[in-house]
Amino acid sequence: MVNCGLVLEGGGMKGTYTAGVLEYFMEKDLYFENCYGVSAGACHLCNYISKQKRRSYNVALNYLKDKNYCSVRSLLTTGDLFNVDMCYNKIPNKLEPYDYKAAAKYEGNAYAVVTNIRTGEAEYLPMREMHKDIIAVRASASLPLVSRNVKIGSEYYLDGGMADAVPIRRSIADGNVRNVVILTKEVGYIRKPASKSTLSMMRVKYAKYPKLYELIADRHTRYNETLAFLEEEVKAGRAYVIRPNQDNHIGRIEKDRAKLEALYQLGYEDAKNCYEELTAFLQG
Repeated sequence: MVNCGLVLEGGGMKGTYTAGVLEYFMEKDLYFENCYGVSAGACHLCNYISKQKRRSYNVALNYLKDKNYCSVRSLLTTGDLFNVDMCYNKIPNKLEPYDYKAAAKYEGNAYAVVTNIRTGEAEYLPMREMHKDIIAVRASASLPLVSRNVKIGSEYYLDGGMADAVPIRRSIADGNVRNVVILTKEVGYIRKPASKSTLSMMRVKYAKYPKLYELIADRHTRYNETLAFLEEEVKAGRAYVIRPNQDNHIGRIEKDRAKLEALYQLGYEDAKNCYEELTAFLQG
């Protein structure tokens, strides 16, 4: 296990790239002391800390056509585009058994990044006892507008990417001098402002949570500033980034299996091709 931070960006089905990278890491027995997963990144982090090879691939690709997994029907009948019972009960407990004991024994620390919709602040919830901590992963991956608010304790949470899409600063604050960051957006990506229609829907649906609206309205600015900060960390030799070289035209709710398989393989090959350089960074 290396004394270094691992930061995993979200991005819906774009996170299949991250799954491929982590698959190669597991093959090389490369594990990090402190890991931070956002949204889809938190979902794939689950399988990394339980050390279950190919599970992320199976979960991401085997249920694309299953209406009980992700569908408008699920959204209309349950309030969640990604069906909660399917994703956080049937899949981990029956269809693709999750190794809860292995996750609890992970030698390092893992955190799911969530957004407190009342305060508009990011919170970093532990991923250890996954029978109960899975609620943090669910909250982290609950996209606004197409998910119910997730209650944890006395607060409500949604997608961690709204408050902290790439938690590099949090990792540094936790004492991780060096960080490996896996991004799902391609080289040169610049986030644009949210559309007027999105902002209008956010204002109406989350009228009781003005801080959440402010987050979305300013999200592009904070995201681009974070990537600029990350680039400075890379130049200083304190961060190593793995990301796609070009836009793979994968939607957040992509259903094309061939595209997703290609993206997974791209992540795997990118990790393989940079592994020697990455190892040098980790030993530096």
